[in-house]
Amino acid sequence: MEMDHTDRRILECLQKDGRLQNVDLARKVGLSPSPCLRRVRQLEESGVIERYVALVNPVKAGMGLTLYVRVWLTGQDTGTVDHFISEINALPQVVECYLMAGDCDFLLRIVTSGLDEYRNFQIRHLTRIRGVQSIKTEISLQQIKRTMELPLR
Repeated sequence: MEMDHTDRRILECLQKDGRLQNVDLARKVGLSPSPCLRRVRQLEESGVIERYVALVNPVKAGMGLTLYVRVWLTGQDTGTVDHFISEINALPQVVECYLMAGDCDFLLRIVTSGLDEYRNFQIRHLTRIRGVQSIKTEISLQQIKRTMELPLR
């Protein structure tokens, strides 16, 4: 979808506040409410806006430990990769998963309440996935920056 300056402004505003009412959004981007709503719907229908979510503070929600896990598989064949992806998609502790080019095959971001929960998760789930050769876990000590806003300029 081709986006103009107004579409980008709409996205910038909605990235800052996804609950922004259409009247307020229209005022911020310099449109009347009807054309603004049409543009938002077009952004939604084209898939530019995938969904609206609440950003939950993981520490306050009792999920204060963030871990990054590098995964190496026994092979890169379609069956092994597809099986791993299917298994990972079923694990709610894995909040992000990336197929990588480089040293490891996958990079996971996992959130848990603490080290005991992660160790349990690692033993009972992660290392039992068929095709997992090895994993390496990195523990986040402090979150410095967290944003879901894309730089659209």
